[in-house]
Amino acid sequence: MSAIVFKPIGTVRTEATVVPRHWTVSQVEGTLLIDDAYQEGLRDIRAGQKIIVLFHFHKSQPFSAQDLIQKPPHRNEFLGVFSTCSPRRPNPIGLSVVEVLDVQGSALRVKGIDMIDGTPILDIKPWMTPDS
Repeated sequence: MSAIVFKPIGTVRTEATVVPRHWTVSQVEGTLLIDDAYQEGLRDIRAGQKIIVLFHFHKSQPFSAQDLIQKPPHRNEFLGVFSTCSPRRPNPIGLSVVEVLDVQGSALRVKGIDMIDGTPILDIKPWMTPDS
């Protein structure tokens, strides 16, 4: 199989020095700075909506076979990596759902960040519900 290469479309900016471990418990605000080349793709994103952000765990330790079973800090049991949200994964890709607070050009002000400052953004997708 050939290599799969991703190019970031932007970067997360936040002043928070500590972020929650998961977006479902986050009230942290920040900005998704999307490269200007992709600004037109943001045209239908509005304040108040939720979006899915796919990102790279760029500070995660390299994955090894010992990481197949992990104990999340909030659990009292060991789980297979694919049953966790751990940043230590075979492919260090993260997913968060954030609420859009404002859109200014290619900058999306959002709430619900669980990503550190400087995190590379790989993609944005709409948050869909059954009645969407």
